[in-house]
Amino acid sequence: MSRAPVSLSIVIPAFNEATRLPATLSRLTTYLTQQPWEWEIRVVDDGSSDGTADVAAQAAAREPRIVAQREPHRGKGGAVRAGLLAARGAYRFMCDADLSMPPEELPRFLPPVLDGFDVAIGSREGQGARRVGEPWRRHFIGRVFNRVIQLLVIRGVEDTQCGFKMFTAEAAERIFPRTTLDGWAFDVEVLGLARVMQLRVVEVPIEWHHRGESQVSPFRDGIAMFADLLRIRARLRRVAPGARRPPTSPS
Repeated sequence: MSRAPVSLSIVIPAFNEATRLPATLSRLTTYLTQQPWEWEIRVVDDGSSDGTADVAAQAAAREPRIVAQREPHRGKGGAVRAGLLAARGAYRFMCDADLSMPPEELPRFLPPVLDGFDVAIGSREGQGARRVGEPWRRHFIGRVFNRVIQLLVIRGVEDTQCGFKMFTAEAAERIFPRTTLDGWAFDVEVLGLARVMQLRVVEVPIEWHHRGESQVSPFRDGIAMFADLLRIRARLRRVAPGARRPPTSPS
């Protein structure tokens, strides 16, 4: 039986987030029920070893617009891919489980505030953006990594790694079947594919709050991410001609 699309899908990739997830879901649902949108929240459990899947299932039992989606452990990129492709919304929002962006920022990513885009990237840089509580060392490491990204893969994007991004349904369904990375560098692959597909990508300045429990370690994950950047650059050069061609209509 086919299901009617909703207006907004919020996809939360979650790996061992049983502690933080209840507050995130409570705050999101409280905010969304006050908005004029049709919506769903899709919690994608990335093969967690704690009670994340149970927390999501219990929330879904209380609120039918919450969907608990269980996946094998692949990494954040794999969880995001699975969630965005399963989502039903005309607009599909990738949202970190720590909710470091207040939900009140969501209208910045949606009509009528924002229109005429395919991918909208939450940005912690530039005019209008606000970082709250971030240690200077972590900010410095992030800026260095961004410069490397701009040199190797994507020029002109100031914040590829922010965990809050909006996709139109068409953009998500074009980009994510082509993605290959499941690790932390998947954002760069996604945005690189969007660029070679000539999709309209915009950066949206947001208010962002540092959460000390982040699962990303700049030192532990940095070498792997650098290697992934080299793979992304090589792959984008190979797929660019085919990616630019529009999908073929069925005859």
